Amino acid sequence: MKTSSLLALYLLAGVSLGAAAVPLTDAESAGKRLYREGLSASGEAIMARVGAADVLLPATSLPCANCHGADGLGRPEGGVRPPALSWTRLTSTYGQQQVNGRSYPAYTDSTLAQVIQHGRDPGNNRLDPSMPRFLLSMKDQRNLTAYLKRLADDRDPGLEAETLHLGTLLPSLGPLAEEGATVAAVLNGSVARINQAGGIHGRQLRLTVVDPGPDRASAEQALQRLIEQEQVFALIAPLAPALDSELAPRLESAGVPLIGPLSLLGPVQTSPQIFEPLPGLREQLIALADYASASLRVLQGPTLIAYPNDPGQALAAQNLGEYLQAHGWQKVHLQAYDPAADALPLGSRSVFYLGSGDGFSRLAAGLQSAGQVPYLFAASSQVAGDLLQVPDGFSRRVFLAYPFVPSDWTQAGRMALGVLREHQGLGAQHAVLQVGAYASMLLFSEGMKQAGRDASREKLVAALEGLHDFDTGLTPRLNFGPGRRLGLSGAHVVTVDLPDQRFYLVAPYKPIIASP
Repeated sequence: MKTSSLLALYLLAGVSLGAAAVPLTDAESAGKRLYREGLSASGEAIMARVGAADVLLPATSLPCANCHGADGLGRPEGGVRPPALSWTRLTSTYGQQQVNGRSYPAYTDSTLAQVIQHGRDPGNNRLDPSMPRFLLSMKDQRNLTAYLKRLADDRDPGLEAETLHLGTLLPSLGPLAEEGATVAAVLNGSVARINQAGGIHGRQLRLTVVDPGPDRASAEQALQRLIEQEQVFALIAPLAPALDSELAPRLESAGVPLIGPLSLLGPVQTSPQIFEPLPGLREQLIALADYASASLRVLQGPTLIAYPNDPGQALAAQNLGEYLQAHGWQKVHLQAYDPAADALPLGSRSVFYLGSGDGFSRLAAGLQSAGQVPYLFAASSQVAGDLLQVPDGFSRRVFLAYPFVPSDWTQAGRMALGVLREHQGLGAQHAVLQVGAYASMLLFSEGMKQAGRDASREKLVAALEGLHDFDTGLTPRLNFGPGRRLGLSGAHVVTVDLPDQRFYLVAPYKPIIASP
C-alpha cells in the first residue's frame, strides 16, 4: 500500500501520528541532561565563559534551561529575552531577525556549535555577553544538537496526548494502613470527579498507588518504581515517613513535583519541588507555643518536650526546644519518652507532646494519678484520635493545633467533601488527612489548568508558585511564592472541655513569623 494511502487511513481513523512520544536515543538523553543540568555524558566537568571578561564558571551553575526554559521557549530576565530554541524556527529557510534588528541566516549543525561555543550567530554577529559560551567536546556538542532537534516535542514523563499519570506512596499494611486507605479513597474520588468533568485540558487523570513497604529500603524502591518505571508526571499526597530526608533530593534530581501534606507528622521537607497545602508539625507546635507565651504565662517553666524514640520526631522536638529558648522560655527539657516503659516525667508546668494519641492519653492519666495537671500541648494530627481518653482533670488544660476548624468550611467546600465521602464510603475519621489530600488535588488541578494544554513539570511548579489566596473551601486561604512552599504557615489553637466533649477556639489561624 502506498504511503499516501496509509496516511489517509490514519487520518480517517482519527489517529494522531504525534500522540505517542518517541523515546529519546542515548545521545538525545545525554544532550537533555547537558541542556537541563549542565552535565557531560562522560561525567567530566563542563565549563563556560561568561561576560566580556570571559569568567570561567561551571556549566552546572548556568545550564541552558535556566534561561531558555525546559521547554526551550525562553524566559525574559534582566531585560534580555533568550530566543525560542525550536529547531523548526532555528533552521527556517527564511532566516531570522531579532527584535534588535540583527538578522542572520538559518542555523545548521556547524553554526549552532559556533553560537554555543563562541557566541556568534550564523551571520557572525556577536551575541549579548550574558550568553554563556560553553567549552564542549565534539561528543557533547553532537549530543546537545541531537536533543535540541527533539526539544520542541519532548514532553515530560507521564504527560501524554490524552492522559496525565500521577503517582503516590500509601501503605496498605502496618500501623498506617488505615490512614493510607483513607488518603487513597480521597485521591481516587478526586480523580474520578475531575475525569467525569472532562479531565484537565482534555486529558484524563490516571493514578498509580504503590505501597512503600515496611522500611526505608522498600520505600526507596517504591519511589524509584514510580519515577523510573511508571514514569509519573507528579506525586500526590504520599504517606511514606520512612523516606525522611531522602525524598526531597530524589525529587529534585528527577524533576518530579510533589503536592501533599508531608510534614503533618514529622519534620518539614523543604524543596522547590514540594508544595504542602497544610501546616507541618513544626508550624503547629510553634502556633501552640506562641499562644501559650501570649495567654498562659508559662515562660518561667519548667517545660517538658516529650517525644518518641524516632529520628524525625526527635528532630521536631529539638527544633521546638530551640524555638522556645530563643523566645524567652526557661527551664526547657527534652526527653525521649515511651509511656509503656519509661519513668513518668514529673514537675513540669507545661508539656509539649509529640507522638501517638495512645501515648498522649496514657501520659495524661499518669500525670493525674501523680497529682499533677500541667498544660498539655499537641498537634491534633498526632493525638486527636485518642483525645477523649484523656482524664477529665485536664479539661481546658489541653491545647491542640488544628490546620482548619469548622468555621473555615464554606458551603461549597463542605458539600464537595461530603459528596466525595459518600461515594468513597468514608466517615469523618482522619479528617486532617482527608482535607490534606483533597486540597492537594485541588492545587494540582488548578496548577495544571494555569499551566495550559502545553504543560510541563516546570510550568506546573511556576503556576503553583504563583498561587495566592487560593480558596480550598475547607481551610484558610493558601498562599505560595518563590520562596514559599507551605500554603499555611500557622494553625488554629483549640482547647477542650473534656466532660462535655466540646471544643473551643482560643486563637484563630494567623501566619507565624519564625526563623527556619
